[in-house]
Amino acid sequence: MAGSRGRILVTPRSVTRDGHPALELLREAGFEVTLSAPGRLPAEEDLRALLPGCIGYLAGVEPVSAAVLRAAPGLRVISRNGAGVDNIDLQAAAALGISVLRTPGANARGVAELTWGLILALARSIPQSDAALKRGEWLRREGIELEGRTLGIAGCGSVGRQVACFGASFGMRVLAFDPVPDPAFSAGPGFRYAGLEEVLAGSAVLSLHCPPAADGPLLDVARLDCLPAGALVINTARAELVDDEALLRALDSGRLGGYAADVFRKEPPGDDPLAWHPRVIATPHLGGFTRESVDRAVTAAVESLLAQLKRLSGAYSAQDH
Repeated sequence: MAGSRGRILVTPRSVTRDGHPALELLREAGFEVTLSAPGRLPAEEDLRALLPGCIGYLAGVEPVSAAVLRAAPGLRVISRNGAGVDNIDLQAAAALGISVLRTPGANARGVAELTWGLILALARSIPQSDAALKRGEWLRREGIELEGRTLGIAGCGSVGRQVACFGASFGMRVLAFDPVPDPAFSAGPGFRYAGLEEVLAGSAVLSLHCPPAADGPLLDVARLDCLPAGALVINTARAELVDDEALLRALDSGRLGGYAADVFRKEPPGDDPLAWHPRVIATPHLGGFTRESVDRAVTAAVESLLAQLKRLSGAYSAQDH
């Protein structure tokens, strides 16, 4: 494009498929916008073909390896349309002088509401009942009521806090674990922070809202054994938070009452046994996929990208004089 200030790659699936008005801000600022394949998560070879020559990158959840970053020597800024950046090799980005930005909280409401949809679906076997009825079967599964039970929150950030508040409104006690608890936050009189082991031991319902750790799954064999018999686990954060094999054994034995997952190690999950397990409710990474969340996240990511490119442009101009 003649007179372009540089090229920006855009890969979030909802944006490549449906577009978004915020992309016009990039074009109005003089940047050329390149979209990856519509509605598809780009693979590493796609990124290695598309990123060279780009100065900016509006990124989704696709893995961004060191090799991808090294193949794009002109890249200066990556802006995520979400809070998580564990899909990006941050060490390589720092070494290459690439800024990595995120949009914390932009999709928190959407993720929190889906989390509660999954909690209710597990507690009352809603998908299984619907599927049975449509097969012509009158299948009535006994459910549980949530009032008076304990909701455990692992990760009490912007999403976890909203999930905790919803839980309190259902009359649940809420125990929350967070490495850096916010003493100013409370979901209500039944809320308190606690250590991870206490949260696990007390949770009739456990909801995961934290990034994965480098030393392995948060829910490994030992920690799954800490949960009360019949506990429900909801994961709208990251697939790496759970030990898949240990989780499958707990579901098969009936020790775990159910699992709901919006995230998988491979997406789409294909023949992943977790996605097909009768005690599992699976959704295709819908957490932040609401009209409102997408709008907030994309707009914030574009604005952050533009602001950082402007700062870098000013810094380079100052160095020239």
